[in-house]
Amino acid sequence: MNVPTISSFIFYLMGMLGIGIYFYLRTKNLSDYVLGGRQLSGPVAALSAGASDMSGWLLLGLPGAMYAGGMNNVWIGVGLVIGAYLNWQFVAKRLRIYTEIADDAITLPDYLENRFNDESRILRVVSAIVILVFFTIYTSAGMVGGAILFKNTFGMNYNVALWVGAVVIVSYTFLGGYMAVCWTDFFQGLMMFAALLAVPIIAMNHVGGWSTAVDKIAQIDIKHIDIYSDMTFLSIISLMAWGFGYFGQPHILARFMSIRSSSEVPQAQLVGMSWMVFSLFGAIFVGFFGIAFFADKPLANSETVFIQLAQILFNPWIAGILLAAILAAIMSTIDSQLLVCSSTIAEDFYKQMMRRDASEKELVWIGRVSVIVIALIAISLASNPDSKVLSLVSYAWGGFGAAFGPVVILSLFWKRMTRNGALAGMVTGALTVIVWKNLAGGIFEIYEILPGFIFCAIAIVIASLIDQEPSRETQELFDKV
Repeated sequence: MNVPTISSFIFYLMGMLGIGIYFYLRTKNLSDYVLGGRQLSGPVAALSAGASDMSGWLLLGLPGAMYAGGMNNVWIGVGLVIGAYLNWQFVAKRLRIYTEIADDAITLPDYLENRFNDESRILRVVSAIVILVFFTIYTSAGMVGGAILFKNTFGMNYNVALWVGAVVIVSYTFLGGYMAVCWTDFFQGLMMFAALLAVPIIAMNHVGGWSTAVDKIAQIDIKHIDIYSDMTFLSIISLMAWGFGYFGQPHILARFMSIRSSSEVPQAQLVGMSWMVFSLFGAIFVGFFGIAFFADKPLANSETVFIQLAQILFNPWIAGILLAAILAAIMSTIDSQLLVCSSTIAEDFYKQMMRRDASEKELVWIGRVSVIVIALIAISLASNPDSKVLSLVSYAWGGFGAAFGPVVILSLFWKRMTRNGALAGMVTGALTVIVWKNLAGGIFEIYEILPGFIFCAIAIVIASLIDQEPSRETQELFDKV
C-alpha cells in the first residue's frame, strides 16, 4: 500500500463524511431526509441523477464488457443515451408537477397511491415490495464493485474489502439523508467525468495513438473493432433495451421529484445529458484501448481494466484520485438505493401500516435503521468473490424498468388508466423479469427488460379497459396536472 494513494483515498472519504455530518445537522423531518424538501437546483439534480444512475458499472462493468468483447457492446451505450433523453424530455417535468399536486408525494409508492386515489393501500405495498427486492440486488452489485476496488488497490482480502467499502457508504447515508446523497453525488459525478476523460486519452497515447491502437486491436481479433460482429438484429435490440430501464428507476425518478422548480428541468436535462454522453464514451474507450494496452498480458478479471490502467499510467497521487472516482461511482449509486429503500420502509410500511401518528423524528430514525438493515442483506448477497457487477446490475435494472417503466409513463399521460391496471402491469413486469432471467434466458437471447416492459404495458391497457373508469376525483386531478 503506497502512501500517496492511501492519502488520496482518506482525503476523499473524509470529505464525503463531512458532507454527511453537515446535512445531519440540517435534517429536521422525513421530507428533508427523503427529498431534501424539494430544494435541489437543476444542475445538482442532473449530476446527482447521472452519478446515481451509472454506478460502479460505468467504471468497472462497461469497460470490462468492452475489454472482453470489443466494440459490439457499444449498443448498450446507444440504448442508454436514447432512454435517458426520452426520460428527461417526457417524464421529468410532468412527474415533478404531478407528485407535488398529488398530495405532495415524496416516494414512488406514495405517488402511485395518490395518483389512483387507492384507499386499499395495495399499490403502495406491492410497489414497495418490488423496490426492496430489486434494490437489495442492485445494492449488492455496488458492494461487489467496492470490494473489487479495495482488493485490487490495496491487496485486501475480498471480504475485508467488502466491509470497508460498505461501512463508509452507510455512514454518510445514515447521517445526512437525501441532501448529503445529492451533494456527494454532485462532486462524485465531477470526479467520474474527469477520470473517464483522462484515462482513455492517456491510454491511447501510450499505445501510439488512435491508428496504432486500432491496428493492434485488429491484430488481436478483427471482431473487436466491428460493432456488428457476432450481432443479430435481436441481440442489438436486446442491448439497446437497456434504455427502457430509465423510466422505472426509483432513485432517478426521485431526482425529478426533488428539483426546486419544474422550470429548471430543461437546464438539468442539458447538464445531465452532456455529462452522460461524454462519460459513456470515456467508459467505452477505457475498455477498448485496454485491449491494446494489455495485449501481451491479458487481465484475469476484465472488470479491473480501469483500475489497472489508472495504477500503471499515472503517478500515485493522481492514481489515488482516479481510483477514488471508482469509489465515487459506487457510492453515488448505493447511497441513493439505500435511501430509497429506507424511505420505502419508513413512509410506505412503518407510517402507513404500523404507526400513522409517528413523529417526523421517529420516521427519520426508522429510515436510518433501515439503511443499516438493507446494507447488511446486500453485503451477504455480495459475499461471493466471483460475482460480476454487470450481471447483478442488469438484473435489478431490468426488474425496475419492466415493473415501473410503463406504469410511470402511462400514469402521466393516459387518463383512463386505473389502479388495477397499474397493479396488473407492475406484477406482470416484475414476474416476467424474474421468470425470463431464471428460466427462459438460456433459450431466448433477449435481455429480460424487453419482454417485461412489453408485457407490463399490455397488462396495464387490458386491465384498465376491463376495469371501471377512474373516479371523477382522479380524472379531475389528472386534468389539473
